[in-house]
Amino acid sequence: MKPMMKITATIVAGLLSSLSFAQTKWDMPTGYSVGSFQTQNVQQFANDVEKATGGKLKITLHANGSLFKANEIKRAVQTGQTQAGEFIISGAANENQLFGVDSIPFLATSYDEARKLHNAAKPVIERVLTQQGMKVLFTSPWPGQSLYSLKPVNSAKDLAGTKMRAYNPATSRIAVLLKAQPTTIQLAELGQALATGTVENFLTSSASGVENKLFEQVKFLYTVNAWLPKNAIVVNQKAFDALDKATQDAVLKAAADAEARGWATSQQKDDEYLKELTAKGMRVSPPSAELKKELQAIGETMTQEWLKATGAEGQAIISAYRK
Repeated sequence: MKPMMKITATIVAGLLSSLSFAQTKWDMPTGYSVGSFQTQNVQQFANDVEKATGGKLKITLHANGSLFKANEIKRAVQTGQTQAGEFIISGAANENQLFGVDSIPFLATSYDEARKLHNAAKPVIERVLTQQGMKVLFTSPWPGQSLYSLKPVNSAKDLAGTKMRAYNPATSRIAVLLKAQPTTIQLAELGQALATGTVENFLTSSASGVENKLFEQVKFLYTVNAWLPKNAIVVNQKAFDALDKATQDAVLKAAADAEARGWATSQQKDDEYLKELTAKGMRVSPPSAELKKELQAIGETMTQEWLKATGAEGQAIISAYRK
């Protein structure tokens, strides 16, 4: 019996060893729906990693805030509760104002400008995240943030006293400067908030309008294109360091491809989404001259506030951007 037991133990040990070698598993939560182009891009990234590593690294995507809510994901990656995740960078501006750079209104209002601002801010943002135990894999922008409203908006006066959705410190500040009431609502809960009258207007992208079927409840869209916020796809540094060199290289290659794809797709989709929202019955139009002027004044106020809050680091970013 003893030789047989020895052989069996050897086989079991070998099987366990091969299984542990065969696959590392990462969970990757995101707050966005399965239908979002952002989520689809992250899923393609996960697929590319699995293929490139021959199944050695499997990344399971958890969409729509199903594993962690959108505002919990960054912290979950930071503390190692999940290996990787996707979050909107400006959503973390309450912990460090530098994260709010791409949500300064009317600073960068096109894809070319947003890319230039991203390049100027990238070293600083990545350094802060590194200090928090995270590695940035890639970023992907949303289309410009436009103004959705249940009622027509011709000037800032039409927004005074209304309930305005906020999802980060910048959107809260905009609401205050417009004399509106900021109401923190995650994107996944926006439909219900509109239905119950908790929110009357908000800034979000054309993508969110289509993907969350906002046209079913909101009839007015003003293409103010205030800023192009970015999502960051990050990994816990220890989880990344635990990979062998070949797997790390495969992850970084897939991440570079995902970043290029994300930027290109966002720009292409913006045009498509605006056309679709119009076709679905929304009144899509540029802001009035009066409203545009009022919003630009708010943008300048907030740029100065951001510079005051971020000091030399913030000034270095803006100076590099404006070169």
